[in-house]
Amino acid sequence: MQQIFDAKEVIMTALQLNADIYKNLAILSQDESMLEKAAKSLRRLVNKMTEDPTCMTKEEYFAMLDRSEAQYARGEYTTLLPGESVTDMLRRSGYDL
Repeated sequence: MQQIFDAKEVIMTALQLNADIYKNLAILSQDESMLEKAAKSLRRLVNKMTEDPTCMTKEEYFAMLDRSEAQYARGEYTTLLPGESVTDMLRRSGYDL
């Protein structure tokens, strides 16, 4: 017999999710190693949410400058046309914005 699920029963509200998380944390708190694993997993999730894709290391930044200088030396550059926005110029240069 195929069981049919009601969407209202499957979707948890934010309050229900919070309660479920705290209930499970209370259980995990009995075992310090499991609690450490949970904390590590939560930190990983938070870091994924807060990562800024525009951030780069010092080495990446200087490598980008070196590539730009090399392209400029070869005559590979794009100039802003009169009346053109920077976004339009970037799109014309092949960037997907």
